[in-house]
Amino acid sequence: MVRTIAWEEILDAENLQLLEVLPTPEYTEMHLPNAESIPLKQLDREAVSHLNPEQPVAVYCWDAY
Repeated sequence: MVRTIAWEEILDAENLQLLEVLPTPEYTEMHLPNAESIPLKQLDREAVSHLNPEQPVAVYCWDAY
């Protein structure tokens, strides 16, 4: 299931897995606490195989436009 969530839901969520899909330099510069970096160009089944399928995953990036 895919849906947009509010910032408050991220803060209140238990066992939420955060996944940032920006390139590594942007992740290094700034990212949410406890977020994992998997750049979008590397995002595939193998890259996310370690994520717990029983817990929700929030995928995010930042776009100025």
